[in-house]
Amino acid sequence: MSEVKARQLESAYLAGGCFWGLERYLQGVSGVRSTRVGYAQSRVESPSYEQVCAGGTDAVECVEVVYDPQMLTLRTLTLLFVDVIDPFSRDRQGNDRGRQYRSGMYWEPDRRAEQEPVFRRALKQLADREGREPVVEVEELRNFYLAEESHQDYLRKHPDGYCHISADRIAGVARRQRFIEQIWALDPLQYRVTQQAATERPFENAYDADFRPGIYVDRVSGEPLFSSADKFDAGCGWPSFSKPINRRSLTERKDFKLLGRPRIEVRAQASDSHLGHVFTDGPRELGGLRYCMNSSALRFIPREDMEAQGYGAYLEVVDRAG
Repeated sequence: MSEVKARQLESAYLAGGCFWGLERYLQGVSGVRSTRVGYAQSRVESPSYEQVCAGGTDAVECVEVVYDPQMLTLRTLTLLFVDVIDPFSRDRQGNDRGRQYRSGMYWEPDRRAEQEPVFRRALKQLADREGREPVVEVEELRNFYLAEESHQDYLRKHPDGYCHISADRIAGVARRQRFIEQIWALDPLQYRVTQQAATERPFENAYDADFRPGIYVDRVSGEPLFSSADKFDAGCGWPSFSKPINRRSLTERKDFKLLGRPRIEVRAQASDSHLGHVFTDGPRELGGLRYCMNSSALRFIPREDMEAQGYGAYLEVVDRAG
């Protein structure tokens, strides 16, 4: 018997809209061993898909997730689940509407003491951050009936099938998993900037007028991004840099959110956090680029603290001239 098989696996029951997409997303989480889709909380025994869609069963499309707790905690699984759904949408996810598409987390009858507090703490943290109450159902699992075989692994069988969860979210879940705790520790402004591509107010942010020697790292991943040696006063109200420490630490993409003003968005390679934009109106003598960043997306480490915080290898990029 293999080591994994010898371990005690655990289960979680999660509902978040059409079970096709949620199952495919959860299959990408490291530590998940198997998934099955079905109908939970049904008033009718062994309902069919047609019965559930017709109403009257009160069943919810649900995913059974079997995972290895030595590789994946219920806390991490819960955060990834809440992260990918709209937890404030009642009886709807994406374009799917109806009671069967409500979101929920269901504890197993003999594991309430272990599972319910994890579910509720995640929702409480979300409510505190957003300033509003999520509508995710948290209940004891009363029943779970397997869905028809045609629905199992649907998006693996039909890669071009409908999914209310984007392909990018499904493909990026492993990276998201690495940083989900750091993401959930962000304050409301930091979250809006890094995760929703918001822009903080000019001149009213931490690093616009700060020119102390040191480095600026990705607030989520901790990856070094910019040096004070490349920072200049652009007069725009946000911290500006002529270049990154390493261009491979950034990704760039076209941004057409401002009508008639196409821009180049800059994101952190490791965490995929939104950082700001890059423009071609920087000082010519510094290369002509202006990396206009949000302070909320960065964390500044003063030169005197770099060694102690594990960034001693980057002292030379702070001490070089220009």
